[in-house]
Amino acid sequence: MMVIYRYASKPEKHMKWSETLIPTLKEDPSEAEVSSHKLMVRAGMIRKLLSGAYSYLPLGTRVLNKVMAIVREEMNRAGAVEVYLPVLQPVELLEESGRVDVFGQDLIRFQDRHGRLMALGPTHEEVITYLVRNEINSYKQLPITFYQIQVKFRDEARPRFGVLRSKEFLMKDAYSFDVDEEGLSRSYEKMYHAYCRIFQRCGLDYIPVEADTGVMGGEVSHEFMVPSEIGEDYLVRCKGCSYSVNRERAEPAPLPPERDGQSALGGVQAVSTPKVTTIAQVSSFLGVTPKNMVKTLIYKAGGEAVAVLIRGDHEVNEARLARVLGQGVSLADAETIFNLTGAPVGFTGPVGLPIRVIADQAVSVLQNCVTGANKADTHLINVNPGRDFQINNVYNIRYVTQGDRCPRCGEELIISHGIEVGHVFKLGTKYSEAFNARFLDPQGRLRPILMGCYGIGINRIIAALIECSHDEGGIIWPPNIAPYKALVLPLNVKDKTAFQTALKVHDELEGAGIDTLLDDRDQRPGVKFKDADLIGIPFRVVLGRRFEEAGEVEVQCRQGGEKSFVTSQGVVAEIKRLLEKFRGLSHG
Repeated sequence: MMVIYRYASKPEKHMKWSETLIPTLKEDPSEAEVSSHKLMVRAGMIRKLLSGAYSYLPLGTRVLNKVMAIVREEMNRAGAVEVYLPVLQPVELLEESGRVDVFGQDLIRFQDRHGRLMALGPTHEEVITYLVRNEINSYKQLPITFYQIQVKFRDEARPRFGVLRSKEFLMKDAYSFDVDEEGLSRSYEKMYHAYCRIFQRCGLDYIPVEADTGVMGGEVSHEFMVPSEIGEDYLVRCKGCSYSVNRERAEPAPLPPERDGQSALGGVQAVSTPKVTTIAQVSSFLGVTPKNMVKTLIYKAGGEAVAVLIRGDHEVNEARLARVLGQGVSLADAETIFNLTGAPVGFTGPVGLPIRVIADQAVSVLQNCVTGANKADTHLINVNPGRDFQINNVYNIRYVTQGDRCPRCGEELIISHGIEVGHVFKLGTKYSEAFNARFLDPQGRLRPILMGCYGIGINRIIAALIECSHDEGGIIWPPNIAPYKALVLPLNVKDKTAFQTALKVHDELEGAGIDTLLDDRDQRPGVKFKDADLIGIPFRVVLGRRFEEAGEVEVQCRQGGEKSFVTSQGVVAEIKRLLEKFRGLSHG
């Protein structure tokens, strides 16, 4: 027997609270550490499946879709073409680019039933380059930029902060392909400005900073950072000029010599320091400050052991060290250190070391400093560069610290925390050379394609916005990415006049293109108001006592609490006025 289903010619117009899933919570989840994680759970946006993986509920999904719509519009506006690439990647692609070891344990890999080693895509440079190698072969097909919005996977050792650091996350990644450096620069500029428009439209207070290229490779990159105390990245900005970089890229102005002349140099002395190995222990034991001490660290760079000297109160910037050495670096193990120095870890020093010595600039200007003696339980005092040991190379290889000066103008550098929401890179020929992705130029010569790549964390945009836009009541959404722009609240749903008016107001707002949620629950006003604050919809239309007494409804802004009273016929005009006001403020 055939069953025929008949559907109404018109879909249900009303988006009612009772007919969707918005499971709000009164208390913070016990495992949540930061505001965005707490509020996304409490507002019924997400639920945890396992550590580092979350289900998005209807409100969360609506916000995701709003952000993705903005991203798509701006990518299309910038001339990029959307594609959709596989999540599954054969590991040999990552081996071809040399990034299997770079990703290490972060790479989620497994064998399929045929024994082929596969990975869940951590990123898609290899996949897109493989595709372009096989499909593009002439300068006539270039330039072109592809983008996708796709799930990425990285096996984070310690997922935390909700969707800010997870094992599964949603990204927009784009890849540009050009014939020369000039073309790459044009593509890079287009994506850079598209990112600025995206973050502005999403309501983020963002800062573009010069950045290290990391595992992506290339020479030029910028991060887009949202200042936040919970951010795990660092921004370094100058008080006096436009110098703005991330911590890995930051370079301090050179420090001046401690003293002029040689008259104040003391004689080297060996001092017994039994079981005293750390900077803090030696500093306390000898009564010296860490800035007058030198840490000697043995690194392996390729097949070579290198001694790296850093002031006691500074840290080695390994990304910068790798750049100056032109290859990856790792700390040597205890056995290597003992074989080179004759001493256990904690007593290494530069005097008499038989290997290349690289010093941070701050070490090169020290006088009468304390170092390890390359002998167990012993340190040296009054050690001076140039007299007691030779430095082969001097570089800026440390992280900047509060109080350092700008390398461009000399003003003070300010260090703060930030959340990375986007990153753009000039890759050059790193991947096209690895995959032999070439094109024929007008003279018939084969040349490698020049590439750029451009990533945005969709989930991170949402979390970063909440971190910077909330109060004790809950989330404060900007209209562009709010799950709904307006919330209609009839406080007494049993009052037929009020409820029918609420339905009419809802329909008129929807008809005007203002997506609206109707809270049709038979709940106490206090519960409704608390939930309204928690989920953070920008504009609230309340039908309460004032409507019963004077036929007026209250229109309230979630941000700032501005209130106005209008007739039910005037709600659409009032919400439109508030939206225009918000647009003016956000572009001011």
